[in-house]
Amino acid sequence: MAEITAASVKELREISGAGMMDCKKALNETDGNMDAAVDWLRTKGLATAAKKAGRAASEGLVGVAVSGNTGAAVEVNSETDFVAKNEQFQNFVRSATELALTNSTIEALAAAQMPQGGSVQEVLTANIATIGENQSLRRVATVSVNEGAVVSYVHNAAAPGLGKIGVLVALEGNADKAKIEALGKQLAMHIAAASPSALHEEGLDAALVDRERAIAMEKAAESGKPANIIEKMVEGAIAKFRKENALLSQLFVMDNKTKISDVVAAAAKDAGGSIALTAYVRFQLGEGIEKVVSDFAAEVAATSGIKQPA
Repeated sequence: MAEITAASVKELREISGAGMMDCKKALNETDGNMDAAVDWLRTKGLATAAKKAGRAASEGLVGVAVSGNTGAAVEVNSETDFVAKNEQFQNFVRSATELALTNSTIEALAAAQMPQGGSVQEVLTANIATIGENQSLRRVATVSVNEGAVVSYVHNAAAPGLGKIGVLVALEGNADKAKIEALGKQLAMHIAAASPSALHEEGLDAALVDRERAIAMEKAAESGKPANIIEKMVEGAIAKFRKENALLSQLFVMDNKTKISDVVAAAAKDAGGSIALTAYVRFQLGEGIEKVVSDFAAEVAATSGIKQPA
């Protein structure tokens, strides 16, 4: 049996919103597995969180840049938030993001030449030595349109084009560009807040849907209803999940009643031209990286040889 620490109970509470005792029980029931504990809480109706934003543990910055009809997003990680505020680090992320406009893979970006000389990877390695903290080039994504606009947005920007959540929206169309860009800004803010998992319902990850189906099945089975009713309950839950997690079927956060697909259609009609939402990117700093919880006092004691009281 894995040791259930106060820190893991606190983390699960932050992720799920469930009570402390429920979180402790969930961790005990799942041998300390955080993902399984979230699912356990959800089957008991004690949590609704499907996404684990609370586990975004890594620090650093997300950068976004747009040039012409192309946009790029880059995530560079560091060990502490202190480094993310360092001007040298910010300049590096900004330059790397600009280079990502024409180098759309991690490998190509790492090998691209920086304005001051040296490759992105070489400058990053030098920065690690001078700043004194490990850093890594984690991921890159680009979007583009033939006609229309790519719009960028950074939520709570730390500096122009840099922050912890970066969004790109690709809008294809022949409508007035100013109106397309205005729509793009609104959609980007929605994406930052709503965190969709895919553009279309058909694009949702099959494993994610299967996991949701298993949770819905267990919850429905506890109702004691006949099998045919349980099947309908499960299918209804999955249909709701698909709509809530695909961007085009999500309800617009500005009014919480209009589907995003209808928002785009209305904007196109108003602009007197065509507008289609063809792609998006949403990078949230550290998403998907496991949180490492350390006991600072214990680390100091171990380093100094001081024995801590029991």
